[in-house]
Amino acid sequence: MTGRFVRAPILQFPMKALSFQALRLLADGEFRSGETMARTLGVSRASVWNALHGLDETGLEVFKVRGRGYRLARPLTMLDSAAVGRALGARAQRFTLEVIDSIESTNTALVQRAAAGAGNASVIAAEWQTAGRGRRGRVWHAAPGASLTFSLLWRFQQGAGFLSGLSLAVGVAVVRALAALGASDAGLKWPNDVLWRGRKLAGTLIELQGDMLGPTAAVIGIGLNCRLPDALRERIDQPVVDLETACGAAPDRNRTLALLLIELERVLETFACDGFAPLRVEWQRRHVHQRKSVRLALPDGEMVSGTAEGVAEHGALLLATARGARRFHSGEVSLRGGGA
Repeated sequence: MTGRFVRAPILQFPMKALSFQALRLLADGEFRSGETMARTLGVSRASVWNALHGLDETGLEVFKVRGRGYRLARPLTMLDSAAVGRALGARAQRFTLEVIDSIESTNTALVQRAAAGAGNASVIAAEWQTAGRGRRGRVWHAAPGASLTFSLLWRFQQGAGFLSGLSLAVGVAVVRALAALGASDAGLKWPNDVLWRGRKLAGTLIELQGDMLGPTAAVIGIGLNCRLPDALRERIDQPVVDLETACGAAPDRNRTLALLLIELERVLETFACDGFAPLRVEWQRRHVHQRKSVRLALPDGEMVSGTAEGVAEHGALLLATARGARRFHSGEVSLRGGGA
């Protein structure tokens, strides 16, 4: 497959195209006068002001100083397909990457493209999602420059039954990449969260298309907190953490995306041949609840308590309960008595 890296046309969602263009001019954290920005962008100074006005609602702080112009409170690394390609090196040929400024949901868009025949290893990465989704219908909160949100299409010859445990395999790929970035103590929470010291660092959402016997298209959505501003943290209803905290400094998001894609490719190729079984030991080594007392909230509202004994070869959660050993394929896990 020949890789292809493009910047997609900006879609018309609440953050305007001009806002992103202005952000790129300010990304280095230096002052830019309204006149200079207007001339560069080919618009009026009033248009520049309108483009930057209200960005604080996204978690971005823009300072305006008379006589000096505009400046971001902190520099941003904007997503750039060419930079990701350079970080991927020879592996860039394996992926078709599209970087989009604003979109409702990368997963929704890629599911639609998968149905229309998009190729294996197609990727959509977005600066801003207006309707980002997490597991069980939850909202995924993100901000331009503060998060990394992307979706990867991977095609399997097998049916959906074979893909049991895929979300756990994806978690292994994510923690491998995070370790390479410096967050070596990131852990996994069944079935699809990545935690750092009890707080959520990343999550995944997988959607499948295909026949029971195959082939199957899996759209793998990943959201990673890179550098969360306080305004964004306040909107999230659970303990969260970002890469800046876990690594001591915020890694370049383009390199981060490249590392994630490299590890995902390795894991998904293993999974396509042998399923989750070869990754099971590694997953359990990273399991934050291994051998701990937990509660499991089932989709029907039932609560089950027990000791987490790891996962089966197909990804089911193993609990030692008062009724004996039990397996669960869905549910929400928390530490007994509270916690993540």
